[in-house]
Formats: sequence, C-alpha cells, structure tokens
Amino acid sequence: MRKKIVAGNWKMNMDYSEGISLFSEIVNMVKDEKKGDQIAVICSPYIHLNSLTQLSSDVVKIGAQNCHQNESGAYTGEISAKMVKSTGCEYVIIGHSERRQYFAETDTLLAEKTVIALQNNLTPLFCIGETLDERNNGSYYQVLESQLENGVFSLNAEDFAKVVLAYEPVWAIGTGLTASPEQAQDIHAFIRAKIDAKYGMNIADDTTILYGGSCNPKNAAELFAQPDIDGGLIGGASLKSRDFVDIVKTFNS
Repeated sequence: MRKKIVAGNWKMNMDYSEGISLFSEIVNMVKDEKKGDQIAVICSPYIHLNSLTQLSSDVVKIGAQNCHQNESGAYTGEISAKMVKSTGCEYVIIGHSERRQYFAETDTLLAEKTVIALQNNLTPLFCIGETLDERNNGSYYQVLESQLENGVFSLNAEDFAKVVLAYEPVWAIGTGLTASPEQAQDIHAFIRAKIDAKYGMNIADDTTILYGGSCNPKNAAELFAQPDIDGGLIGGASLKSRDFVDIVKTFNS
C-alpha cells in the first residue's frame, strides 16, 4: 500500500537556532494533532540534520535536500549520501527543479545520485516537472516521460519500489500559482501509467507520488483528495509550523 507523505523543503532558509525552534514547534504540534498514519518529513539545510534527528523522536522524519553522486573524495563543499545517512536522515530530495535549473543537474547525474542514495539506505524523493513554456507548448508529457526514463527507470523493480516521486510543475513553485486538482491528477495518473508500463501494476499502485507546487493549507485537501496524489512536497508553507502541520492534518480524517 502506498504511503501518505507530507514533506517540507526548507530550501536555503533558517539559521541554526531558527531551524531548531521551528522544528521543535512542528514536532510538538504533530505529536498533539496528527491522527492518521501519514508520514511527516522535514528536509532541512545540512547544518540542521544531526540536531533534528535528535529532536524528532521518530515523530517527524528527517531528510536532506541533496547529496553528491560519489561516495567520497576531493569535492570541496559537497556532502555524500553516506554523510547524510550518518546524521540519522531517512530521506533525500533528488532532482528538485531548482537544482536542475541553477546547478545544471542532468537526468544522468540525478540517476547516479538516486543509486548512491539507495545504496546508503536513503529514500529518494525524486522530483520531475515541466516549465511554463513546456506546459504551454504541449510538450510536458514528453518532458516528464524523459525525466522518468533517464532518471529512475534504469533501476530494477526492487530498487524503484523504494523511490518516492514528486511532481512539481516548475511554473507553480514559489509563484503562487497552483495546478488545479484536475491538472495535478491528470499528471499523477500519467506518471502512474508509465510506472505500470515499466514495472507492472503492483509497483505502480504502491508508488507514492507527491504534488509540489504552492501547496498550502487552503488547497491541500482538494489536491490530496485526488486518487493518484499521495501527499505533498511543501516549500514556503513548511517554514510556518501552523501551516505545515495543517497540511499534515489533511490526512487525519
């Protein structure tokens, strides 16, 4: 059975003390208010990872926002998947649109990062999505299929089953725009159909696919009610404890 996950991505926000304070609020609120079996995850900057795992008491899972594709070496400023795992993290975001755009990360590179994450027992939150131009010119299905084929479809079935996918329409990230529930469901169903064609119905049915793109407490319920949307990858709203926990609570009923 596919997991229901709400993952917060703090991006490059929160100094050390701010992050500890915010996370402590989130943990206490989740303890008091979460009633279902949904999983809450916070993906913080590297500086917080070890401390957050000490505070979480397994109430809120911890993830990193990136990892390097090599196990170790002379890569000044980079963090390996092994290092991430050593902090107690369970998840890592791979292929976020901002990494693709600002750091020129290719599907080939992201495939390597996915493999190294899995080898270190991290769950990849693997992101795919189209730009506004690709949405408007009608090429978005081909773009998404290519990102899947070249990013994760080289995995064997056993390894692919450990991956969580996140659909993030790039045109709806940090813009205030949001895909309509119908638009989001259409893409999630398309992704699941591609997984079915590659790995079979059982794996497709069990794959968690998150929606990322200006998801907030006001629209989460309608988005998460769609049959192929299993939660969210939350940006700005994860920087406010009340907003993030309210999104987590969408799955309470």
